[in-house]
Amino acid sequence: MKKNLIYFSLFVFAGLVASCSDDDEKYTPIPPVVSIENTSGTLSVAQEDTLYFKANIESPIESSFQWSVNGKEASTDSILKFTSEEMGKFEIALTAKNADGEHSATTSVEVYGKYKYGTFVLNEGSGSNGTLIFISPKGGITDSIYYKANGSFLGGVSQDLFIANNKMYIVSQNGGGDGFLVIANAETLKKEVGYQDELKTTLSWPTHIAVLGENDIYLRDNNGVSLFNPSSKTVTFIKGTEGARKNRMAVADNKVFASTNSKTIVTIETGKDTISHTIEFDDAISGLIKASDGNLWVSSGKKIMKINAKDYSVMQENEVEPFSSISYLSTPAISAKGDTLYFSGGTTKIYRHVFSKNQTDFMVDARTMVENAGIVYNYLGVNPMTGEVLLNTIKGYGKDYLINNISVFDFSSNEPKLAANYENYTRFPAGIFFTYNFE
Repeated sequence: MKKNLIYFSLFVFAGLVASCSDDDEKYTPIPPVVSIENTSGTLSVAQEDTLYFKANIESPIESSFQWSVNGKEASTDSILKFTSEEMGKFEIALTAKNADGEHSATTSVEVYGKYKYGTFVLNEGSGSNGTLIFISPKGGITDSIYYKANGSFLGGVSQDLFIANNKMYIVSQNGGGDGFLVIANAETLKKEVGYQDELKTTLSWPTHIAVLGENDIYLRDNNGVSLFNPSSKTVTFIKGTEGARKNRMAVADNKVFASTNSKTIVTIETGKDTISHTIEFDDAISGLIKASDGNLWVSSGKKIMKINAKDYSVMQENEVEPFSSISYLSTPAISAKGDTLYFSGGTTKIYRHVFSKNQTDFMVDARTMVENAGIVYNYLGVNPMTGEVLLNTIKGYGKDYLINNISVFDFSSNEPKLAANYENYTRFPAGIFFTYNFE
């Protein structure tokens, strides 16, 4: 009986061992589960701006985690603040570990140049070199950005700029500095090349620019419009552009449109040294800009017209009251966001014209909201993304030009609002430019 009891005990022990062994085999390791939450809502960002990412980790046992950027350890905080001074693509990874293993999640971020999107105000300068002001989409303002990017100056009396091929082309009437024409990276404003001697003997006070290709740069001066080819360093006058107005040209349907002899618009095509077509108007032209649908807006006399960029026909014309313009200003008398145009006639009174409805409304007199808004310097501009209207004013001439405003108006509600006002940044502003109009 004792012997049987020993056998029974051994049997029970063996069963317990087998049972424990089965439990060990059934245990399943549970590594952490991780995901990255993008709290900024975008995966692209300008240089020096910040994106925020949150670590989401599920683990039944104690765990640790690590952020990394392009394989380099970055942070162990639950929120990653991603900022970069360099452009390019970056891989953000989140790795969590516990006793049972590890798990990672990744996401990609693109960093673009800090000047890729936003608003520029180009200054003629006060008897010296021109300067460039930048207003970011978030409303931050930075002055003298070209100088800060390069340590050198734009030419004197900067008048116009154009963005194409990820380059910014800036033309200056008096040259000097980095030249009559400066070409810079459109995202960083780093200078690529400047042209002084190549243009000095062939052009007379160049003021406006339009670009069709890297070797198709069109410059308006006192003679008319000329083609500059940077590769060959040649300047070719475009016959038929004599008397080109000191005002912006427009690019649409891969052609340059320029206003000449006050009542005429001519078209210029790549590879030709003479104009391709002429459009005649009954009254003096005050504005010529590209429309968001690829056609053209033209203001002539008291009319605003939409012109087909392909066949040059008048798609529609509206007689607008009150509409007046000043011919000597060097920017277009109209600015547009989609079907809605704004104008001020060179005064502080801002009007809105909804073209499809042929409806014109008085919006505000800037003097009622902006202190020292004495003189409007060149025409207003409308942000084609937000619809906000920008107006440059100075208190007066003499030393009073130093007292000035870049005023931003919001007309999205029944009551006009002064969304922002930047004081004493300009030095005779030659124009307002939105990057979105060059896309």
